[in-house]
Amino acid sequence: MFMCNLKFTLKKMESFVELGLFGLFIASFLSATILPMNSEIVLTILLVNNYPLHTSLFIATLGNWLGGMTNYGLGYLGKLKLLERFLGVKRKKVEKIKIKIDRLGSFLAFFCWMPIIGDLFAVGLGFFKISFLRVSIWMLAGKAIRYIVWAALTYWGISFF
Repeated sequence: MFMCNLKFTLKKMESFVELGLFGLFIASFLSATILPMNSEIVLTILLVNNYPLHTSLFIATLGNWLGGMTNYGLGYLGKLKLLERFLGVKRKKVEKIKIKIDRLGSFLAFFCWMPIIGDLFAVGLGFFKISFLRVSIWMLAGKAIRYIVWAALTYWGISFF
């Protein structure tokens, strides 16, 4: 089962790799949304194929950051009345979450790189109208560090072969 999923994932990523840096941008943008994407695979393949490190890191970070900020924007458009009406979310529950988010503030955006919950962080920060500038900076930092670490691991792995 695992090998079947791995083959499917690699096959899906091939089309992004064929597009080079533009494909990396698209994969990075889409992986910052709720779509099941893995931009790290695309980045690794491009680095193994001697694409420029700094350019690749910039493109991957930019795409992923813009995808995360899109989630923030979607959250910003959200309305409490819609949550209550269509999702059955109670106002008291939202107020409890707001207290936690206010305590952590925009720093929570640093963790938007994390799978699944990172998307929720971005949407929540937008929904609660946390500072756009601060969220942007923290999110950019988190996503950049994630790709830098991944690239370092990629080069470290390549050095074994």
